[in-house]
Formats: sequence, structure tokens, C-alpha cells
Amino acid sequence: MSKKNKVKTKKEKIVKSVNNNIRSSVRKLNPILKSIVGKKVDLAMRDLQFSEKRITNDIRKTINSAVANAENNFQYDIDKLIVKEAYCGKKIIMKRFRPRAKGRAAPILKPYSSVTIILSEKQKVESHGTKS
Repeated sequence: MSKKNKVKTKKEKIVKSVNNNIRSSVRKLNPILKSIVGKKVDLAMRDLQFSEKRITNDIRKTINSAVANAENNFQYDIDKLIVKEAYCGKKIIMKRFRPRAKGRAAPILKPYSSVTIILSEKQKVESHGTKS
């Protein structure tokens, strides 16, 4: 039996914030969340502030919560934080019915979603030398 090489890596602390029960569908949230992944937190907040979408206020609250978690729990520097991951998932769907002509009923579906924001601190890239 051969021993597997165990590589010790620096365990990265995950800063996470989850907002359950956002009153919007996943289809409307995904493009907004994809647009902020990989950006610095202050840049992502500015983009969301000037967006015309209604749901960006809830996403901004979730990012603010993640930043507060990073500052209080892990003592991260706020200026170095970037949005590592941002994704959403389906939750419950409220079902209502609307009366229509000739005694029929049409369904109204009111979806809910959960948004998860994961932040990380931007690491400084060390250069080992330059070719001349």
C-alpha cells in the first residue's frame, strides 16, 4: 500500500451570507448575480446601486451582511474583499388562482428564492523574478 502525499494548504476562511425567501424568481436573479462575481465589493455595490432592477436592494443587503461577517468574525480588510461566488436557488412557490371567463381559473405562481454570497480576501501575488 502506498501512502498518498498529503499537501498542507492554507485553509481559507469562507465568509458567507445567505438570504432566504427573496420574493423573486431564480431566472431574474441569475444575470444580476453573475455580473458581480469576481468584482471588488465596493465596485459590486456601486453596480447594484445604479441598477434599475427592483431586486438589487435585497442583494445589496446580503452583500452588506457578508462584509459585516468578514469584518467581525475574521478581521478581514474590507478594501481587499472580492465576491468569490454568488448563486441562488429555488425555494417555495406560492400558488394563487385568478378567476377567468366561463367559470375557469388561471394559476398565479409567486416564486421565492434564496441568495448566497461568498466573499474572500484578495491575496497579493508574489513574483519570483523577471526575465530580462
